Amino acid sequence: MGVRSWRGEDRSALSKQSPSDAAGSERVIMQVPLYQAKAEFFRMLGHPVRIRVLELLQNGPVPVRDLLTEIEIEPSSLSQQLAVLRRSGIVVSIREGSTVSYALAGGDVAELLRAARRILTELLVGQSELLAELREADHGPALTAEGAGRTS
Repeated sequence: MGVRSWRGEDRSALSKQSPSDAAGSERVIMQVPLYQAKAEFFRMLGHPVRIRVLELLQNGPVPVRDLLTEIEIEPSSLSQQLAVLRRSGIVVSIREGSTVSYALAGGDVAELLRAARRILTELLVGQSELLAELREADHGPALTAEGAGRTS
């Protein structure tokens, strides 16, 4: 939810727990600039395990046991990362009997991951072209057989 401040900045309402609410019974809504909310969002995404989980969930719900098999980390570590994603509202847990699965809360996250892939691809192509140019400049143009060994 975006809100305009008196200074004209975009602000976003973030739910923060106040220090006195150790039990978590009451939440305080604080207004923060939109750029700060975005930074918090990207910081939350800034862990390789969380990104991998989100990639695996793009095609639908995945049981925790399958996530463990794919990611190959300790169950406690995966649980910790899933909790961060769940608290942020990006994923939801689904319990069916004794099986717990996770799913993306919405399609926008999958779209963001696809956009990140496109951006990274473009960056890597640009770096590859730059590397080729640097190598060519480092070695100079290829010598021809008739130009080799001739001095002026």
